[in-house]
Amino acid sequence: MRPHVNYGMVGGDIHAFIGVVHRRAIRFDTRARLVAGCFSASSQEKNRESGEVLGLDPQRVYASYREMAQKEAARPDGIEFVSIVTPNVTHYEIAKAFLENGIHVMCEKPLCFTVAQAEELRDLAKRNRLLFGVNYSYTGYALAKVMREMVQEGKIGKVINVNAEYPQEWLLDDLHPVPGQELKLSVWRKDPAVAGISNCVGDIGSHIENFVHYVTGLRIKRLLAVTNHFGQPLDLNANILVEYENGANGAYWCSQVAAGTLNALAVRIYGDEGSLEWKQEDPDNVRYTPRGEAPRILSRGNGYLKEKAAANSQLPTGHPEGLHVAFANLYKNFITAVLMHRDGQDTDDIDFPRVEDGLNGVRFIHAVVESAKNDAKWVELM
Repeated sequence: MRPHVNYGMVGGDIHAFIGVVHRRAIRFDTRARLVAGCFSASSQEKNRESGEVLGLDPQRVYASYREMAQKEAARPDGIEFVSIVTPNVTHYEIAKAFLENGIHVMCEKPLCFTVAQAEELRDLAKRNRLLFGVNYSYTGYALAKVMREMVQEGKIGKVINVNAEYPQEWLLDDLHPVPGQELKLSVWRKDPAVAGISNCVGDIGSHIENFVHYVTGLRIKRLLAVTNHFGQPLDLNANILVEYENGANGAYWCSQVAAGTLNALAVRIYGDEGSLEWKQEDPDNVRYTPRGEAPRILSRGNGYLKEKAAANSQLPTGHPEGLHVAFANLYKNFITAVLMHRDGQDTDDIDFPRVEDGLNGVRFIHAVVESAKNDAKWVELM
């Protein structure tokens, strides 16, 4: 039995941004090998070039994902999982094709367009006894995992309020169009046929929903939302009020037109015994304030972090870890689960975002859009 995992990729040609991030992250783990791909269905030249640069056998660089799924499933050395890094509109069909051919899936978010599609993928993975991960990358940070364990240990008591935001400025110029000049938003995220029913909430607001759920374990009972399109087909800004299953409330804000911000995901979790605050742009530190005591900064890699999750650090303290490591931690755990699954072991306790998290994200996006279209009415999720 080979000690490594063969994997393939759909999308992410060598000229695309996100594909290389995934490949670099997977390379952190020497147990995984890229052996197959369909890197661009729209350009066979890019597809061929990508396979050549990545050193793949030309026979395993496929013209379509369906051909790839079928032929890899038939090979004795075929891929055991596929990484899907394509635009939103294709996630459902691609994931379904690989699940139907008995291949585990790791898919970019949002998972798919509709709740029904997400439920179908969940049921198909369960029926075929396959692993299905969804790439909510920020939960891969070591301190996200430490915070989760601290909440589980009761270090901030019962969660009573959450405040979270994810502002960016990268689409601000689209509010000031110049005739004849292509705007940043004039990519697939602007097109509802490709991106789905949401741009901002689907792209970054879904990260807030997933991160808060991951750390606190709380599920959203209902929400109300206001979104702003500023003349564009899809949302560029959203303010969301949520009520959790335990009766606590949260306030989320996401924006892609917030001047002066880059990728400023920030999450503040307040309990009746303390609070936790974490910022994605400073991911190695978390501000912890126990009730009645002074705030303190906990830094990744230090011995005073007694939580088991602290072992997810890949560099010594003081050496900043970044997004590649967060991605790498997700893939490390997913690869571990694939190897355990191969040996017939239970993988339920392995920590990676699952298809159920993707389903929750799709439900969240649809609820926000529904609420915003109906004068910010409450929409039930449970």
